[in-house]
Amino acid sequence: MSAKELQDLLNFIAGSGLDEVNIEGNDFKISVKRHSESKQQIVAQPIVSQVPVMPAIVQQQVAPAQPAPMVEAKVEKPVESNAGKYVTIKSPMIGTFYRSSSPDKPSLVSIGDEVNSGKVVCIIEAMKLFNEIESEIAGKIVKVLVENASPVEYDQDLFVVEVA
Repeated sequence: MSAKELQDLLNFIAGSGLDEVNIEGNDFKISVKRHSESKQQIVAQPIVSQVPVMPAIVQQQVAPAQPAPMVEAKVEKPVESNAGKYVTIKSPMIGTFYRSSSPDKPSLVSIGDEVNSGKVVCIIEAMKLFNEIESEIAGKIVKVLVENASPVEYDQDLFVVEVA
């Protein structure tokens, strides 16, 4: 099961009235239990101990947390105003938003910083997997819309960028 399929499944379960869902595949077993409206518990266990290619959700239980491949953030179409063109960089996934790669390092971007396409602007942790989020546009960071270490939703605005 791919990370996208898992995310879609979790979104579907969150929107449904189900309190518990169990899914079993050849290489994995997923159990989702709702304890309240805002919390969900997700448990994944590998069924076979040595599987050549395991889904991402099973990998973090087998291996320690490590950086994931780069993920490009969604970009909303420019909004024109008297002050110029502004674009929002949106979250491509559900997770926890981090402004730096570790607590002792400076923020990846701050207000006033210039960003180019492909520059890492933040990190979103999803199920112990740290995803570097890249900008798809070039411009200047005007506003940071999310606090460090805050949960973010899919398609949530993260940054406002003035297009160069």
